[in-house]
Amino acid sequence: MRIINNIIAILQKELQGYFASPLAFSIAGIFWFISGIFFVFILLSEQGIIQSVNVQEQMGSQVPIDVVYEFMQIFFGVIGSLTIFILPVLSMGLYAEERKRGTIELLATSPIFNWVVAVGKLLGVLAFFITMIMPILLYEAIAFQGATPPINPQVILLAHLGLILMAGSILSLGMFISSLTDSTIFSAIMTFTLVIFISILDGMGNLVGGQLGEIIANFSLLKNYENFVKGIFETSTLIVFFSYIILGLFLTAQSIETLRFSRK
Repeated sequence: MRIINNIIAILQKELQGYFASPLAFSIAGIFWFISGIFFVFILLSEQGIIQSVNVQEQMGSQVPIDVVYEFMQIFFGVIGSLTIFILPVLSMGLYAEERKRGTIELLATSPIFNWVVAVGKLLGVLAFFITMIMPILLYEAIAFQGATPPINPQVILLAHLGLILMAGSILSLGMFISSLTDSTIFSAIMTFTLVIFISILDGMGNLVGGQLGEIIANFSLLKNYENFVKGIFETSTLIVFFSYIILGLFLTAQSIETLRFSRK
């Protein structure tokens, strides 16, 4: 019970810090602005999906098109790519700021387990990200109202779950990198580089080919995220995401533990 209380206390502290941060709100504003632009473009522009369907119908195409489902694939693909660019900036200060302010020693020597601190910090930044994506629900309500045929709620839920799990993976790995340096900019750059590398593993796997290539491709963040967006639920996909999250937490705890021994 004490461990849970510690995690909640750290979560609240981190979340309050994000809501008081001009940078965090700037990131949220950029996210909302760009996602809104793409929403309108994908749905209503001359190159948008509705116009494309109308053109195909005028040309006599008899192939049925699920407009809402196709819209989800495109829109959540954009949101996923946008998330990869934004999350390294959110995670860059999780520990780097502690190093810069000199409070990292307090964390390293505190009686609270290192992994408890890491979990609290991760949940705090993830909670802020979830508040960032909540306006997307409004976009979806506009796009999906009166859809024929109505979209399967399971597809919507899995798409959001995939987005949150991918965010948790990126933030967890970014937190580890943040624990290694006192430079927030360096942390953001290294996190972004790592995330891009992990995201294109499916392409690398295709180049390698064979069973080894398939194994490599299965660790791609974007590939597993796309499975959720398509409404495909597989246990292996969950395992990959949770593996990245746990790996980031473990490495962060070990990084702080190393710092603790170095201070003795």
